[in-house]
Amino acid sequence: MSFNRNTPYNDLPPLPPKKDIETTSILRKAITSSRALAELKQAGELIQNQAVLINTIPLLEAQLSSEIENIVTTTDELFQYAGNEKDAHNSTIKETLRYRRALYEGFTHLKKKPLCSATAIKVCQTVRNTDLGVRSTSGTKIANKETYEVIYTPPEGIDLINDKLANWEIFLNDNTLDIDPLIRLAIMHYQFEAIHPFSDGNGRTGRILNLLYLIQEDLLEIPVLYLSRYILQTKVEYYNRLRGVTEMGEWEEWILYMLDAIEDTAKWTSSKIRSIRDLLHHTCDHVKKELPSIYSYELVELIFTQPYSRIFNLTDAGIAKRQMASIYLHKLCEIGVVREITLGREKIFVHPKLMTLLKSDNNQFDTY
Repeated sequence: MSFNRNTPYNDLPPLPPKKDIETTSILRKAITSSRALAELKQAGELIQNQAVLINTIPLLEAQLSSEIENIVTTTDELFQYAGNEKDAHNSTIKETLRYRRALYEGFTHLKKKPLCSATAIKVCQTVRNTDLGVRSTSGTKIANKETYEVIYTPPEGIDLINDKLANWEIFLNDNTLDIDPLIRLAIMHYQFEAIHPFSDGNGRTGRILNLLYLIQEDLLEIPVLYLSRYILQTKVEYYNRLRGVTEMGEWEEWILYMLDAIEDTAKWTSSKIRSIRDLLHHTCDHVKKELPSIYSYELVELIFTQPYSRIFNLTDAGIAKRQMASIYLHKLCEIGVVREITLGREKIFVHPKLMTLLKSDNNQFDTY
């Protein structure tokens, strides 16, 4: 049966693909991508307190993954409310913060059982803030948002969708298949997006599942690969490569695209982590020199785990009681390490140099 974009793609072939997907070009690229990912894993170990990374890079990933779906927020807005999600003042901020929460929940879920359809459902429910599961209604179509031309019609029927998800799940975890894990990731990401199991949130869920799979395969320790950055920069190619597999069976082009994305992003994220580490050490030296009476590594580390710090962050961490915590933060203001702002009734202390570094594309930071 030939593909018809206006007809439900109920004949979506099961995994693994029958076509040879381990070509010479793919295998060569898989080697360099794996090497870059291994370097990223090592870079993550450069920072002793992993909360410094867990509280920052996944939030950047959440921002850009959401932006791919035209859910646009600023980095500052996200960090302002990251520690107090319920006070977020608009729906786009709340929705992006839910992406980060879904990533954490999926990460926790991996400790109980391997990646599976249930993980995907839970992730999507958190992203969308709903109890709905796999779509059961007909009529879902993916169209060009400007021309309204139908691009793709996913499979229909809840039983058929569940069958395809079951096949997808088996492919993920079948240890008898001798397929490089990064190649398997590219295949499973295509298949999930082609199944399109939910009425909304499929793209964001699929991108979270990519990170969870890398962790499951022990290619990463924590979800710090900033993969959506590459996809957003090459958004047209991303969707064209997906369509190429569906319409013309162009698996090689798709897999090479995903391997390029992993390699490029791993190198860039490694550089970002090294810059965060260097800024942390530089800030320690500055505070130790200017404020030796209050300096502690724990105090400096806290403003890296919480770039928008509140007094209770210090008290909860056991660094100081409330009055002294306030003094510490105001002292840091005096030497230019943090800047006090008012958000509603709250006083918040922003770490400008870290925020500038997180937003920067060149991974450079200004010295004190």
